[in-house]
Amino acid sequence: MNVYAVIMAGGVGSRFWPRSRAKTPKQLLKIFSEDTMIQATVKRLDGLIDSDKILIITNKIQKEQIIEQLPKIPIENIIAEPFGKNTAPCVALSAVIVNKLNPDSIIVTLPADHLILDEILFKETLVKAIEFASSNNALVTIGIKPSRPETGYGYIQINDKQSSDSIYKVQTFAEKPNLSTAKRFVSSGDFFWNSGMFIWKSSEILLAFETLLPDMYEEIAKIANVIGTSEFDATLTQVYGEVKSISVDYGIMEKSPYVYMVKGDFNWNDVGSWEAVYQLSNQDENHNTKIGNIFTEKTYSSYIYNPEKFTAVIGLDNLIVIETKDSLLICNRENAQSVKDVVDYLKINNQTELL
Repeated sequence: MNVYAVIMAGGVGSRFWPRSRAKTPKQLLKIFSEDTMIQATVKRLDGLIDSDKILIITNKIQKEQIIEQLPKIPIENIIAEPFGKNTAPCVALSAVIVNKLNPDSIIVTLPADHLILDEILFKETLVKAIEFASSNNALVTIGIKPSRPETGYGYIQINDKQSSDSIYKVQTFAEKPNLSTAKRFVSSGDFFWNSGMFIWKSSEILLAFETLLPDMYEEIAKIANVIGTSEFDATLTQVYGEVKSISVDYGIMEKSPYVYMVKGDFNWNDVGSWEAVYQLSNQDENHNTKIGNIFTEKTYSSYIYNPEKFTAVIGLDNLIVIETKDSLLICNRENAQSVKDVVDYLKINNQTELL
């Protein structure tokens, strides 16, 4: 079986400002270990997918950093989109490339910046999805068993009456819900978190694009004839100028009648904010996470990061404090999702040196 992996690594990670910047976004940072998040993502595939069959789809700003961080990945497998157009063009581009390399291939498409703690169970789940995709005309995704009524994730509803070896027909996708709806989803037992992981035959996902996003398919298909030639970059730029910005979830997965889901229960987190980092980090007896030379007094339930200088926090609770060489973020943990508003402000005010 010819299995390839495509790792989507073009995100900016605006909710992780000020550590996450255009050149060094979340996936290129060391947050939980000595590996960056993209290094950990690639390492999880050891023994399952060979490094020469792993493709990284990123952007021009981040490409050199990724080459440095992933020396085992062939340089020609690290492909820079000319500009971001959401996930559908990224998926279509990678499918065209892999299909040209091997028309009988299976593609495992993964985000670059997720945390997975049970790697053995993760691999077992992937193998199950790969085997199902290889023997069926199906688009397979992994749904995460929810542990709480999370409002920051999209959801997948399954039809548990249409299942085969714990692989379920997907009934519908749901956008990020409000709290009462999230509680209803979790209590129903047939809703799962949308992990953004996909497994499919290269031919099957290309057929889905041809059927459901024909204009995009027509443009992206032009790339097949220039792969490996001097015309690739120019053609890719021209094609990306024509295709619309749309997610693969909205453009393909929500509309295809051939979508199936494998249950995942391998301790997954998409690490979508500093609050998520706090929740996943080791905490002291006062429920504080302190990185650097940090003094706290009468301070509780806070995440404080400042490896460059001594920092003292007194009499404050539920804080996120992140200091870098040129910026300082202080916010209540409840407002961690709003950090992206700072990035929007900096863009509007042309403070590009802080982005």
